[in-house]
Amino acid sequence: MAKLKVGIFSLLLVILLSIFFVVLYQEELPVNSLAYLSGHGRFRGKNMLFEIVEFWHNKRESSTSPQNTKTDVTSGRDFVTKPKSSPEDTPIPMLSLKAFQRLPQWDFDDIYNQDSPPKPNTCPQSLRKSKDEVFQKAFLPNIRLFMHRYNFNMKEWNRLSHFNNPFGFMQMKYDEVWSAVKLIPKPIQPLLLPKPGGDGCVHCAVVGSGGILYGSKMGAEIDAHDYVFRMNAAVIKGYEEDVGNKTSVYVHTSFSITQSPIIFSPYGYRSAPHDEGIKYVLIPEGLRDFHWLKALIKGEKISDSDFQNENPRAYYSGQYNMSRFYVLHQDFMRYVRNRFLKSGYLNDDIWSIVRPTNGAFTLFLALHTCDTVSAYGFMTDNYAQFSNYYAEKQSKSEVIFYANHDLIQEKNLWKSFHDKKIIKLYQRTEG
Repeated sequence: MAKLKVGIFSLLLVILLSIFFVVLYQEELPVNSLAYLSGHGRFRGKNMLFEIVEFWHNKRESSTSPQNTKTDVTSGRDFVTKPKSSPEDTPIPMLSLKAFQRLPQWDFDDIYNQDSPPKPNTCPQSLRKSKDEVFQKAFLPNIRLFMHRYNFNMKEWNRLSHFNNPFGFMQMKYDEVWSAVKLIPKPIQPLLLPKPGGDGCVHCAVVGSGGILYGSKMGAEIDAHDYVFRMNAAVIKGYEEDVGNKTSVYVHTSFSITQSPIIFSPYGYRSAPHDEGIKYVLIPEGLRDFHWLKALIKGEKISDSDFQNENPRAYYSGQYNMSRFYVLHQDFMRYVRNRFLKSGYLNDDIWSIVRPTNGAFTLFLALHTCDTVSAYGFMTDNYAQFSNYYAEKQSKSEVIFYANHDLIQEKNLWKSFHDKKIIKLYQRTEG
């Protein structure tokens, strides 16, 4: 009788679990199953729930096709696969941000796509030849910088779906992203090349918006560089003496390029920089950026997302050209976070909104495309002596520490790079 009771109890438990997972599979899978389904590895912290989900996955697969047995090399167990279908041609079920209380760590988290090495660097003063061992160990000179249709496939989608945006596609739908990515051509040349007749080096200035630049008279020095990077609300008119007037590369998101003319109109900002031959770099921080990108390339108005009915091309003042338009790769952004700016905030429940600033991504883009980098308008130790933005002539506002950016961590990194002679950071003592 006791065995009968145990058998009945076990049967009821199996039935309840079966009903639970049938419902579950109609929506999204629990976190511990995703690495198994993607074929890329396992979530650290596997528990019994993984075993149950794995069983249901195999059960569903085996019910629709002939079975082949294959060994899972990470566990030594056998599991069932379909002979003509794999995670490489099917999108994995959507992974939910709500399933994590902190940044998830996967066993492939610090593995990145890298492009073929460029020609040997002949610049004697290149930052790539830094003697700093910590920097050299972390720095990947050939990290994949840009995404395009030829380096994107289902296997990549499944891998990157384990990471929240802008580092991946967690909670995004494959069709919405692919409809934009399939339009991106492969860049025909590197972002920057040495200037003809120069010293063979690529000299770059990266200009932030910090109040330290107001009254600095750094404009001529900034413009003397081969190339000048700017981002976000790059107010120039009326501030040329302090910030220069040349822009070679403008880095932005769909949000920053649309909101800057609104927020900074009191300071004279009217549009994104649009120098002749300028190169634009988009940070795809969310789904709205892929909607933006799709409409931009096709020359249409946006039919969905936050910017419905907007015409993206209108924001580039006639300088949009897909041969000079680049989209940052998710691996590059995750690499910047993981190896240089992994904030302690990622251990909190706000982890999914925490990321480096657009300025940080821009500075690292310069570090990977230039030989020498000078940074202006970035936060320094005495930031409290200056206004938040250099464009604030009339009133001085204090730096606002939003939860999504670890500004102090970034400030400390720029100072350490300066001290190690990796970059030249503009600093001043007077307010």
